[in-house]
Amino acid sequence: MIYFFYGDEEFDISNEIKKLKSKLDKNFLEMSYKEFDNPKFPDLMFVISSQPMMFGKMLIVIGCADYFKSSKNDGFDDKQMKQFENALENANENVDIVFRAYNNPDAKKKSAIDKRKKIFKILSKFNAHEFNRIPSYKTAELETRIKQMAKNKNLKIMPDAVTRLLFQVGSNLRMLDSELEKLAVFVKDKPATKENVKEICVNNEDLFSFVDMLIAGDKAQALEQYKKLVMTRYPLSILATLQSTLHSKIFIKANSSRYSQDDLAKMLGIHPYRVKLEVQKLKNTSLKDLVKLKENLTQSEYKIKTGKSVLPPEREVEYALLQ
Repeated sequence: MIYFFYGDEEFDISNEIKKLKSKLDKNFLEMSYKEFDNPKFPDLMFVISSQPMMFGKMLIVIGCADYFKSSKNDGFDDKQMKQFENALENANENVDIVFRAYNNPDAKKKSAIDKRKKIFKILSKFNAHEFNRIPSYKTAELETRIKQMAKNKNLKIMPDAVTRLLFQVGSNLRMLDSELEKLAVFVKDKPATKENVKEICVNNEDLFSFVDMLIAGDKAQALEQYKKLVMTRYPLSILATLQSTLHSKIFIKANSSRYSQDDLAKMLGIHPYRVKLEVQKLKNTSLKDLVKLKENLTQSEYKIKTGKSVLPPEREVEYALLQ
């Protein structure tokens, strides 16, 4: 069976693949589960025509986001496109093939999945499902999702604890899932309370106030706050949140004179009131300074991930912040 999972909610796409993977014989996983990343056309055709090595099903996951980036014919000519479609229609019934395309919501519009492309139309004929993030301003929908995630972990959670968790952790489903896992271990058979969330879950409030101090130019206070943060968080985790927060701030600062606050909220998928607050906070901050800070942090992240930094990770981030 052919599946096409796409969208910007990586967590949900991964979970769907996990469900399919759980049906495989665990004794033969090395042979029955394969992943490929944007294979070239000859390799792609070979993969689609795969046969199970043993009795039972085989699962193949093909990352295909790059196929949507080509400006001409989706990277394949018309003849290849027809071969591709025929290969999918005649794939072995004992082989499940998942085409997976993440659409990074923080990336530029040109990198989004183009539904007008021929390859999208072909893949959409099969078991296609779009998974999109729940906007942070849809709190009721997010709280319902948190309750369902908790139920799946056999975790009882109080309504005020759900509200607190969303406020404290944010709307990232993978992070929420991780914090619910911690709560389940911590409370065991008891209901998780608001106090439990405050005590053991990640708190992004301190991180957001840290960003505000940094942007306001209060580097001494920001440095003190950073030292507290690295006692409980790995520097790359801090960097990830900083990059996402700065992306929104830069977008708002650069476009606040061109678009209404409601339009900006829709573009970023956040509540209009948050945009209003950001506009006020950024009133005396230059766009140039925001971009420079993001560039420093990107360079810092690159050095840490590639092992090119001569400083410990926490000092590398600190150096980037204070430049």
